[in-house]
Amino acid sequence: MIDSTAHGFADRHIGITPEALSHILSVIGVGSLDELAAKAVPSDILDNAFADAQHDAASEYEVLSELRALAQRNTVTTAMIGLGYYNTLTPPVLVRNILENPAWYTAYTPYQPEISQGRLEVLLNFQTMVADLTGMDMANSSLLDEATAAAEAMTMLRRASRSKSPRFIVDTDIFPQTKAVLETRAEPLGIELVHADLSVEIPDGEFYGVLVQTPGASGRIVDWSALIDAAHERGALVAAGADLLAMTLVTPPGEMGADAVFGTTQRFGVPMGFGGPHAGYLATRQAYARQLPGRLVGVSKDADGNRAYRLALQTREQHIRREKATSNICTAQVLLAVLAASYASYHGPQGLRAIAERVAGHANTIASELRANAISVRHDQFFDTLVAHVPGQAQDVFDSARRDGITLRVVDADHISIACDEATDDAIVSAVLSAFGLTSRATAAANTINAIPAALQRTSEYLTHPAFHRYRTETAMLRYLRSLADKDVALDRSMIPLGSCTMKLNATTEMEAITWPEFSGLHPFAPSEDTAGIRALIADLETWLAEVTGYDRVSLQPNAGSQGELAGLLAIRGYHLSRGDTQRDVCVIPSSAHGTNAASAVMAGMRVVVVKCRDNGDVDIDDLRAKVNAHADTLAAIMITYPSTHGVFEHEIRDICAVVHDAGGQVYVDGANLNALVGVARPGHFGGDVSHLNLHKTFCIPHGGGGPGVGPVAVLEHLAPFLPGHPLAPELGNGPTISAAPYGSASILPISWAYMRMMGNAGLRRATLTATASANYLARRLDEYFPVLYTGDAGMVAHECILDIRPLTKATGVTIDDVAKRLADYGFHAPTMSFPVPGTLMVEPTESENIEELDAFIDAMIAIRKEIDRVGAGEWPVDDNPLRGAPHTAESLVREWNHPYSREIAAYPAGIGARPKVWPAVRRIDGAFGDRNLVCSCQPLEAYSE
Repeated sequence: MIDSTAHGFADRHIGITPEALSHILSVIGVGSLDELAAKAVPSDILDNAFADAQHDAASEYEVLSELRALAQRNTVTTAMIGLGYYNTLTPPVLVRNILENPAWYTAYTPYQPEISQGRLEVLLNFQTMVADLTGMDMANSSLLDEATAAAEAMTMLRRASRSKSPRFIVDTDIFPQTKAVLETRAEPLGIELVHADLSVEIPDGEFYGVLVQTPGASGRIVDWSALIDAAHERGALVAAGADLLAMTLVTPPGEMGADAVFGTTQRFGVPMGFGGPHAGYLATRQAYARQLPGRLVGVSKDADGNRAYRLALQTREQHIRREKATSNICTAQVLLAVLAASYASYHGPQGLRAIAERVAGHANTIASELRANAISVRHDQFFDTLVAHVPGQAQDVFDSARRDGITLRVVDADHISIACDEATDDAIVSAVLSAFGLTSRATAAANTINAIPAALQRTSEYLTHPAFHRYRTETAMLRYLRSLADKDVALDRSMIPLGSCTMKLNATTEMEAITWPEFSGLHPFAPSEDTAGIRALIADLETWLAEVTGYDRVSLQPNAGSQGELAGLLAIRGYHLSRGDTQRDVCVIPSSAHGTNAASAVMAGMRVVVVKCRDNGDVDIDDLRAKVNAHADTLAAIMITYPSTHGVFEHEIRDICAVVHDAGGQVYVDGANLNALVGVARPGHFGGDVSHLNLHKTFCIPHGGGGPGVGPVAVLEHLAPFLPGHPLAPELGNGPTISAAPYGSASILPISWAYMRMMGNAGLRRATLTATASANYLARRLDEYFPVLYTGDAGMVAHECILDIRPLTKATGVTIDDVAKRLADYGFHAPTMSFPVPGTLMVEPTESENIEELDAFIDAMIAIRKEIDRVGAGEWPVDDNPLRGAPHTAESLVREWNHPYSREIAAYPAGIGARPKVWPAVRRIDGAFGDRNLVCSCQPLEAYSE
């Protein structure tokens, strides 16, 4: 039996051993981690008391026991609440090989497509699935949830519409959380929402767009064709929400003429999880491709002419477009999109239709029995949800169903709603009818879709591509998922040294609870008495995060860092408005900031003013004072990342905060680099009023190939009244609704809870300082080969450093792309390219990597520098050398070889050592070709035989 006391969890999480740490510290010239902290972190913000507060570390076994106790405080009933969340049956082959597989959940966003072909292929399947089922031309590769997808549709239509009207007409029968998010997003942007029953008529006057939903919140199905035609005649565009499972039976909005379709893929095998994470979607017509927010996977070709996948139209990304970005979306929900697409591939069109027919059949059985017993049902046309009229008895029916372990939804005293789903069976139908005092005489095998009129029944084909027909057996699916994972580089193969993205260990113990049914099976709108355990976990995490950051209150609702940014800025906006300072709308942002900062500020109704940085990378405080003075009466806030995006602890951070406060503004400290602060300094103590935190960076929620993420917002007490609220969670207050679910992506919060519980305060501080030590070690060892662009006053970097490639490019013609692609031949994922400075690499090793991995990366970079020197010496031409030819596939080596360097140098370059060879799936991809020839769904078979 393993002795669980031999090593604490921190020793397992932190890759650097005491012996290795001594070597690292000697290289960077300090005697201890505390001495490093004193040198790197400004003395006026350094917090040495943190490790003595809060809680001690628990073992992995103790934490699993505590999580089990919390899970047992939850009650999982048969949730028939609906409102966009449904029980689903996740095939075990997908649970084991996707959700519980580090090859999938530890991957990063596929910005290096040559080593990301596996997940890019599945994301293309996802886009095809959504486009087919909605009847649209194309779809993005996921959004955060259904409500935010609706909001993105609302703003996309505004950009695409020729109408100058600010009015947007919204049908009354949409989900309440969708309505709330639309209201949050519309008000700062000057969009005027008009709510109306659009099944009756369209309001008079001008408007730029219309939003409807099918099925509606009440379950009704409407033929929106006439409405869409009428809206188009009046110069408006139309967005429609669509349940993808219903779309296997019901005519999709695309075939009715809608311009955009939004929704969620949750019921395609993704557990409810008390609200998330789930992959939202947005589909549109080809004409609006360049207006589509979020990520888009496209088909291109590699250097050998082979078909290859990549992210298309990347110039729209927020890091580039900043305040001109189409949205502030930075992450997607890739892991959940992969799961949903694989669910569709496993079941295929026939299987999905069979599931939908069972769901519709059960709903129809309930409706038929109710009507046969003189209980009226509100709508004649529905798919899975119906509303029964029970004058004065809704609560009695609800209570009766609860005694049988079923939770219905009380609409009002006279109406109760019943939503069927994939898990509904004849026994559940009988129990529901029993709650009405009835006995079932029918089964779902009766006319399954007679609540869907013939004119609305789908007749078109969908999911015809082989991707949805080849993998119906478990053997085929298992091998397909393995073959895809083999094409990708994730943390299970290599360090991913991405600056600002903190790709650290996602420990197995942290991940364990996310598939426990006591957490994954909870409906987000379940009665509070059913969710005591998850609520206690949430309260713990909010308290711990507040203590770590020095703030007073935390909201976990934002389900991505971008949404945390928006929530924080809306809190600032709400605070100023509450004081009558309606003119305060200027947000000053350093030129080095994350691009999402500027995009979020615009979404919050603010004007962006950029502040210069000095040559050493610090904020130019003189320029800041000038900008603040110029906008003193209208200043709302500053957004500043700390440590800076340049990877240094700026010593003037307190002065920067004071300048803004003195002018009446608020200070937003972006928590993207919090991995350098935890246990060392607290933003709420050194001048911050609000921060968002990235749980998918600093607090170990995996990146999942580009999501899920969680972006909590933390505030001082004066901003607490403006934290996110929710229409179905009155305990959260009346603040703006940011996400569809009250507590965001709640089912993955046990990951961060477990991490903090196992590390304890001393472990968290040690992790931070080890990450800083590793970054400084890497900077010191590589500086003579690739100059480190910025350091702090004591010559130290924070948890990341920027390597300057520009002088080498100027001297030799070797580009930043060449270096990044060549790293794939060495078995490494590239660092962050050209951000925040073009032509540079931003490297972050994290505390989880051992010294052997750090040295292997350093050796690879030194070997690459020697290759660059050979190009500079004329030994290899600029346009034909191992760097320009990288990455090299196995296939490329067995073809005719006409290069001035050998096959051995191409495949097994000097410096790779005994490292296992990772073969890139494709050669370098032609991005420009992909953008010129935009293909964003699976191509027909004949395209593969060209």
